[in-house]
Amino acid sequence: MDLHAKAWVLAFQDYGHKVRFEEVRKQIGKGGDQLMPVFLSKEEIERIGKALGACRGAILKERYLTQITAFPAVRELFQQLIADGKQIALASSAKEDELAQYKKIANIGDQIAAETSSEDAEQSKPHFPAALARLANKSPDRTIVVGDKPYDAEAAAKAGLRTTGLLCGGWSEDELRRSGCMAVFKDPADLLARYAQSPLGAEDRG
Repeated sequence: MDLHAKAWVLAFQDYGHKVRFEEVRKQIGKGGDQLMPVFLSKEEIERIGKALGACRGAILKERYLTQITAFPAVRELFQQLIADGKQIALASSAKEDELAQYKKIANIGDQIAAETSSEDAEQSKPHFPAALARLANKSPDRTIVVGDKPYDAEAAAKAGLRTTGLLCGGWSEDELRRSGCMAVFKDPADLLARYAQSPLGAEDRG
């Protein structure tokens, strides 16, 4: 999350806009189409928005992509879900090529039943309906979003979906719960360790 924020700060700087890291960091998790209006006018976005977004992507790949690592136990958590007969969809606001890199880093490419990127929705969020539509089971009441930002829970709620939150995105438990998360865990490893007591494990008992 910090690396994404740094890439945005440098991209804004290249286009003559000085923005504070802390302010950008709080916006990470939104797609660029929703992040830029926080700092730019509509006219500025029309004029430089596309180029600014491309600049941010180039900076991320050239300077920071090699520093991105996977959280522990992501693949193991996915394997647990699949063993329980669940389908996994990635609903991301990342660009398609960036998403491919993240799947490789986390070693989960063979665990995914469906995915969406920023190219699959008119707005980068909410993107959950697009992901849900690509699953064999399209029932919202049998679907749980796992996210690490308030924006995830808020977008999920608009789609009629429940959310389990993770603290590894840098937001507090209180912030995640106020945004609508029904349960909060430290990170994927913690969710896996307490899987049977989590909303994901509870689905098996329900």
